[in-house]
Amino acid sequence: MYKLKERKIKCNSDYEVIVVGGGPAGCTAAASAAREGSKTLLIEATSSLGGMGTNALVPAWTPFSDREKIVYKGMAEFVFNETKAGMPYLKQNAIDWVAIDSERLKRVYDDLVLNHGADLLFNSFVCDIEENDGKIESIIVANKLGLTAFKAKIFVDCTGDADLVSMSYSPVVKGDDFNSTLQPATHCFILSNVNTQKLKEHGRLHADNPKSFIHKLLEEKKYPMLRDGHVIGTKVGPTTVGFNAGHIFNVDGTDPFSVSKGLVTGRKMAEEFRVAFKDYAPSIFGNAHLAATGSLLGIRETRRIVGEYILTVDDYFERKTFSDEVCRNSYFIDVHGSKLAAEAKGKLEKYKKGESHGIPYRCMIPISLKNVLVAGRSISCERLVQGSVRVMPSCLAMGEGAGLAASLATKQDDVRNIDINYLRKRLLEEGAYIL
Repeated sequence: MYKLKERKIKCNSDYEVIVVGGGPAGCTAAASAAREGSKTLLIEATSSLGGMGTNALVPAWTPFSDREKIVYKGMAEFVFNETKAGMPYLKQNAIDWVAIDSERLKRVYDDLVLNHGADLLFNSFVCDIEENDGKIESIIVANKLGLTAFKAKIFVDCTGDADLVSMSYSPVVKGDDFNSTLQPATHCFILSNVNTQKLKEHGRLHADNPKSFIHKLLEEKKYPMLRDGHVIGTKVGPTTVGFNAGHIFNVDGTDPFSVSKGLVTGRKMAEEFRVAFKDYAPSIFGNAHLAATGSLLGIRETRRIVGEYILTVDDYFERKTFSDEVCRNSYFIDVHGSKLAAEAKGKLEKYKKGESHGIPYRCMIPISLKNVLVAGRSISCERLVQGSVRVMPSCLAMGEGAGLAASLATKQDDVRNIDINYLRKRLLEEGAYIL
């Protein structure tokens, strides 16, 4: 029998604000908190920042505008513009459905966080917390140094899965009352050596294009893994196309075994797409090479916190403005693989030009925690609304608000006690769009 070695967990008390999760929300949260003067650390489980737009290879931003003006401003707009600036084949005035160079975006995020004064810790995973009287006192982080307890005044959960909150006594939810099945995942991939001029002439590959060869492909059923017309291809470089394509069902992003199975399936699906594209469109994809699959699976939803306020479908429908809003959102309700939308018929129309709704600060506050804020797709909202706020531009905007609030909260005994008017004043000074 093996005798376990007795270990003492090291403790780090160097930081006032610790942000967990280096996706879009986490990057702007860390940068924003550091900009306000708080000693800040950003902890990321992988080896680069950016999450879905980098490691998962999502090939394009959802729209940054309400079709009249940019809605996701401040740091969000900065990240967007800095990424475009290194992509000379793009129209630099484009603001909606713009391609992403994932390698450039990694560097943009690195610079955003470090240039504002925050520290970075890669390849580090939060595996537990210490909670007392409604406060997280420390988080237990595992990496090559072993286990370390990191203490801070304020923690910002930007894991996308509400990991910190789920480890606490504060409640979280998944799915909805009608259907506990989560939205399907997608494993994005990149094909190189594509004839992008002929692809442009063909038009969208997605099934919403009646002329797409995808219809024939699905009808003939030669490729059993390709079962739906969700095929979005975006030119991300010369002769290089990134694909947000296909659905992988029954994946729970909070279950590592489920995610592992999904990744294996996704890699096989990506190769089947390449072979099928060559078969049905040889003039476009005859010489295509599968250059990469995402190191992360594209997960659309997992847990959501129960917060001080729950953003509702009615709020979306009414284009609601809040006195404590920290950003606006104009993306449509986009819930894949769900029949739930029928329950809210008449309230889910896409916004007209100039329309948006607010995201209030209260949605970021877990009801049972005093020193934790949440930004990103796991904020407090109804499931249908999560299908709207989950995308990268809104996560960038939410993160900036959460990080600024976290810095202010370091001087309070509860994140609820910050001066909301001052928070909004500072956001406006930094270029945010709020009403």
